[in-house]
Amino acid sequence: RSLLPTTTHYYSLLLTATPTSHFTSSRAQLSDGVRWRAARQRQAVVEEREEMAALRLAVCQLAVSASVQRNLAAMSSAVAKAKKEGAEMVVLPECFNCPYGNKYFPQYAEVLEEGGRTFDALRAAAKENGVFLVGGSAPEKSGEDIYNTCLVFSPEGEEVGRHRKIHLFDIDVPGKITFKESETLSAGKSPTMFSIGNEWKVGVGICYDIRFPELAKLYADQGCNLLVYPGAFNMTTGPLHWELLQRGRAVDNQLFVATASPARDESADYIAFGHSMVVDPWGAVIGKLESEEGMKVVDLHLAAVEDVRQSIPVRQQRRL
Repeated sequence: RSLLPTTTHYYSLLLTATPTSHFTSSRAQLSDGVRWRAARQRQAVVEEREEMAALRLAVCQLAVSASVQRNLAAMSSAVAKAKKEGAEMVVLPECFNCPYGNKYFPQYAEVLEEGGRTFDALRAAAKENGVFLVGGSAPEKSGEDIYNTCLVFSPEGEEVGRHRKIHLFDIDVPGKITFKESETLSAGKSPTMFSIGNEWKVGVGICYDIRFPELAKLYADQGCNLLVYPGAFNMTTGPLHWELLQRGRAVDNQLFVATASPARDESADYIAFGHSMVVDPWGAVIGKLESEEGMKVVDLHLAAVEDVRQSIPVRQQRRL
């Protein structure tokens, strides 16, 4: 939440303040009463607006196995649990339906369209629970290409977003980790955004996309106030950069950032760091998991975005 007092808090102070006893005239008492009623009316308007602009978000850190059927069942259960906790939007991990790795992408790739098991399972989970579902990612077969793809569904079960990972994870840290997604995956070419009502606009990235501030700035410039990154950072870069990058994107663009990682599996070929989290526009971590399977449900308030953008107006102060 914002580190500054919210508008609601300010009006609450007005309401709870003891009326002055130093004014004895009826005119002064009437003036006090008018001010008190006006403050109460303003507070009611602010509270109604903040309630409308609030979003309950769940990030799910799932254990991933070699069985697509088991992974999809776990996903469905997690979305249903999130709904019971009042979530309106649910974010799943990168590669939630299969193991992560170049040898697995071709093996598990499927056409992500109606009739496909992953597509249908995600759509059903969103529709049955009435939530916006950011479907982590899954290997998508499209012609001769394989993409690392995130599907987004509305509470009505409509596909409202399809993000193909733009920046492929190609790194070489000598003696620690070498990985090149480009050996099997093709890169996406387009940013992906969707809206929740009139208040929330969400930008989507996948894992390595978070390292590129240009994408986050593009989303912010297009009106996004929340960025989501399903991701599976590893045990080399995760401890150093995972939280740092999330807080950096949040502070740079003065918006919320949410991530969802697979749970850590020490026996896997590729070991995910875990630590799914939610960061507010001030850069504060407001929800965080550790390495094990779990879920974190967090309430996001649009007032926090307005607070920081009004207090530190860097968007209007840019000179380059």
